[in-house]
Amino acid sequence: MAAAGIVVIFDFDKTIIDCDSDNWVVDELGATELFNQLLPTMPWNSLMVRLWFLVFHDRMMKELHSQGIRIEDIATVLKRSPIHPRIIEAIKSAHALGCDLKIVSDANTFFIETILEHHGLKECFSEINTNPGFVDEQGRLRIFPHDDFTKSSHGCQHSSCPPNMCKGIVIERIQASLSMEDQKKTIIYLGDGLGDFCPTLKLGDGDYVMPRKGFPVWDLICNNRKLVNAEICEWSDGEEFENVLFHLISRIISIDRNNTSAKMGQLYSVDCKLETMPLPVATGHEAFPQALPVLH
Repeated sequence: MAAAGIVVIFDFDKTIIDCDSDNWVVDELGATELFNQLLPTMPWNSLMVRLWFLVFHDRMMKELHSQGIRIEDIATVLKRSPIHPRIIEAIKSAHALGCDLKIVSDANTFFIETILEHHGLKECFSEINTNPGFVDEQGRLRIFPHDDFTKSSHGCQHSSCPPNMCKGIVIERIQASLSMEDQKKTIIYLGDGLGDFCPTLKLGDGDYVMPRKGFPVWDLICNNRKLVNAEICEWSDGEEFENVLFHLISRIISIDRNNTSAKMGQLYSVDCKLETMPLPVATGHEAFPQALPVLH
């Protein structure tokens, strides 16, 4: 396929969907009051804020279940989450062209897969890296951290990475896997949040990052441009998302074709030189080899 050499990696919240999925579920289920009641019971601090939020959200799901909120109710709310129609079409078209699409998100598997399935997008993605979320035997939604900071650290010291997940480490693993393939791959990374800065720093020359303009990762990139090796191409809304993404895909395909043509041209040139290489000109008695004497 034309775009087989392109890997597009997406954040999810406020990138594919236009909201924070955690907050969306709480608000749409009318659980804001419950949220505020449980909030003071959690041991918040600046370092553990995201990890505790996941623990808190898991507890929220238990409380909602005890109040009669079913998993079907949560799924119905998720299916209403805002997503720009041009983003849906962009994902489907990129997949049809042969791009390898992946998600690296600090949401959770249940939220992401429910939304993707609703819009017919799940099969477009080869990989979803996020916090585990599943329905237990009692029908309750359980959510756990990608990396359990209470047991061991993921090892990244970057201040923009929450303790439950370093997206930069995930990107390095993807890059290591891609390096084992014969065809060189070009990465396009799309994101909006603080956690999308570390993976941006892992991208190399020839890769592209698409930060959402006006969001935290955009500010970090603007203030640290010298640290970013990838080409920066910002976007603001669903229409720009689609336009910028396909501009980059077209550019990469064109570059790959030109490189392939150049290599083929070099090979053809060598073949032609071999075919047209002149033989040494023989003159006089050197024109034919001398006959061997025959013994009688």
